[in-house]
Amino acid sequence: MGNKQNNTQIIKTEAKRLGFLSCGISKAQFLEDEAPRLEKWLNNNMHGQMQYMENHFDKRLDPTKLVEDSKSVISLLLNYYPSQEQTANSYKLSKYAYGYDYHSVIKDKLKSLLNFIQEEIGEVHGRAFVDSAPVLDKAWAAKSGLGWIGKNSNLLTQQVGSFYFIAELIVDLELEYDLPTTDHCGTCTACIDACPTQAIVKPYVVDGSKCISYFTIELKENIPSEFKGKMDDWMFGCDVCQDVCPWNKFSKAHNEPLFNPHPELLSITKKDWEEITEDVFNKIFKNSAVKRTKFLGLKRNINFLKE
Repeated sequence: MGNKQNNTQIIKTEAKRLGFLSCGISKAQFLEDEAPRLEKWLNNNMHGQMQYMENHFDKRLDPTKLVEDSKSVISLLLNYYPSQEQTANSYKLSKYAYGYDYHSVIKDKLKSLLNFIQEEIGEVHGRAFVDSAPVLDKAWAAKSGLGWIGKNSNLLTQQVGSFYFIAELIVDLELEYDLPTTDHCGTCTACIDACPTQAIVKPYVVDGSKCISYFTIELKENIPSEFKGKMDDWMFGCDVCQDVCPWNKFSKAHNEPLFNPHPELLSITKKDWEEITEDVFNKIFKNSAVKRTKFLGLKRNINFLKE
């Protein structure tokens, strides 16, 4: 099976070759510090109608319950920062949803990495996770030294900001573990001050049930009327707390062709969005994460913004 140091090195080298921004590794064990925080957040109903957040509480905190006999959590970041953004006169989409649905793009890369590990190192068992299972992505990435969790509850990195996806491989292979980095938010409150719906209720605590991303993607019923005029023209997701973060001035454009937007997407104006048909929706968002809110969900969001 080779030695730990060598195995760790070849995994990190391959992760880079596959296009990941960075790769950090931590020991698969119970997340002691996160347990009380998650419990409190759920007890305060900050997950709104995201019932799935209540499920699998133990699995969320303990990777050995997800992958039998797991030893290591390999955390990976994949950049999605676009080289061009939508026209100013448009309803806004979160930048992560410009291109092809990230779940399938990252899953393919993770499968390639796991296959590589099995070929190069030997019989290693593991599972790939992209935001679709009870895994606390940001906590693991922070534990692996890939960044710190900022006041907006996103993972922040000094060199590249926060416009990236986080994914994991949980494997039954012992590796060398990275150390967490330090918090560099300092006295800055840019994200708290800028949040249009005041969802960042205090530093490091986001009330998910007040977040624009929650209203436009997760919420199945009507958006509460008290948020009229506070949505800042976001029709799918929201990037405000990332856009104002000083660390994001270091963001560089991704080089993943699949994340490039549909050619028409960047030039569509508010008027076009208001008149969008299901056919156009299906064409522009054919393989997009926007499919999650469906045509009627996007129409609901647009109607709420224009009223």
